Amino acid sequence: METLALDLKKRYTYADYLTWADDVRRELIGGFIHLMSPSPSAIHQEVCGNVFANLHHLIKSNKGKCEVFVAPFDVRLPQNGEKADEQIYNVVQPDICVVCDPSKIDERGCIGAPDLVVEIQSFSTAKYDLNEKFYLYETAGVREYWVVFPNDKGVMVFLLQPDGKYDEGTKYEKGKIPVHIFGGYEIDLKDVF
Repeated sequence: METLALDLKKRYTYADYLTWADDVRRELIGGFIHLMSPSPSAIHQEVCGNVFANLHHLIKSNKGKCEVFVAPFDVRLPQNGEKADEQIYNVVQPDICVVCDPSKIDERGCIGAPDLVVEIQSFSTAKYDLNEKFYLYETAGVREYWVVFPNDKGVMVFLLQPDGKYDEGTKYEKGKIPVHIFGGYEIDLKDVF
């Protein structure tokens, strides 16, 4: 399939995004295209699968109402509650997200902030995940944001505070990671790495 020639300096909406019929993975932040890596590394996929499996198991074994999704899965993050495709300028595909409000799920993905987002770090995504996506998730109201570092075997967890800002983050390199949105449940790092 031929790659579309899109202007990376032009601002696009989710309505535009829906018309792009090629195999290139893209996200929109503020309406501007961010090209994604075509294929994640083996360690990325292994860690992503482990985190997904652990979150899925926690939800199902505790009869939770949340759903866990793995990329590619479109998450539309309206700035002011917009619902129309032509008014949405933020569309991301987190590696993993947990959504506890079923009204946010539709046939095209999620509209509104997930409760938990997990991004698996790679050399090419480090700055993007810790800057642009960090501020987008914070502004959108994602309650818990995990950045997973496969090479260092650590996880940085940021929690949204009452002032709408993330805390300074807590790094987990051994033991268990609390899943704050589930209150009291944890994932053992041995099961992630």
